[in-house]
Amino acid sequence: MPETVFLPGERVDLRPIEEDDLEFLQTKINDPRVWRGIGRARPVNGAQERDFFENVVCDDDSVNLLIVADAEPVGTIGFHTIEWEARRAELGYWVAPEHHEQGYGSAATELLVEYGFDHLGLHRIAARVFECNEASQALLESVGFTPEGVHRDAEFIDGEYQDTHWYGLLADEWREA
Repeated sequence: MPETVFLPGERVDLRPIEEDDLEFLQTKINDPRVWRGIGRARPVNGAQERDFFENVVCDDDSVNLLIVADAEPVGTIGFHTIEWEARRAELGYWVAPEHHEQGYGSAATELLVEYGFDHLGLHRIAARVFECNEASQALLESVGFTPEGVHRDAEFIDGEYQDTHWYGLLADEWREA
């Protein structure tokens, strides 16, 4: 796997996603403990993962990075739905189940949020989490995100409707913390 580190950190590094990472991504995104938490209801085959890589990861309208701990990929994190004029973006991430509860998601989120505010000039970062994903809600709050509202029964995940909890963080709030 490539050694190019884009954002180095103490616990994790964030690096560009490369073609060599597609097998890891496809395997982990099909794990029910990942796809349920991010609201994905259908399996991803190799061609679909390659399409995601070519049309989303390689697109200039988003930032998609691999979370790496001790030179091993553990998840992904990125900004999508970037609105440059309004200087806002939506944060998304997942961590492979065997790496849960080790602080990798929080460390990666802190790195990317700092990059978003300090290097991209974002004013606001939003994130959405499904009600079944309490760990992700706690992660966002621990990093400084504020709960902003709930969209009731907004997604159909794993056979039932789930509320979507929205969170937000402003650049000034981040810098004050």
